[in-house]
Amino acid sequence: MVEELMVQQQVDNVWQHMVGVICLNLTDRKQVKPVLTELFKLTPTPEEFLKVWHHDSLSDFIKPLGMFNIRAHRIMRMTNDFLKWDGEDATKLFGIGKYGSDSYRIFYKNDIPDDVQDKELLRYINEEIVETVEVHSR
Repeated sequence: MVEELMVQQQVDNVWQHMVGVICLNLTDRKQVKPVLTELFKLTPTPEEFLKVWHHDSLSDFIKPLGMFNIRAHRIMRMTNDFLKWDGEDATKLFGIGKYGSDSYRIFYKNDIPDDVQDKELLRYINEEIVETVEVHSR
């Protein structure tokens, strides 16, 4: 993954996006990117993920991120939820809160929530979206 870009800008699907959201919680993206790159090479879809990973093996794999047992639990539960999810409210997925919901709305629904609080999402909105709109409207 490219250092300057957000994780959300470099994933291939919504499930990978949500896994990234869980892994980014209380962790710097510099730590997260190499782990996600390898994880998604091995299992790029939720179906493949559930065939390959179990809580203990996933915990070992994501150990460099810290909170590995909690993250593994959240990722496993979210993945099972994801397969039944209607694609609307991201907070219905286990382990996905406001940041994940805002991020999903921005990157997949083309909808900017009024109350975004995360500094990286705000930077993305201001630098990528607002500047692009301004350039195209000239």
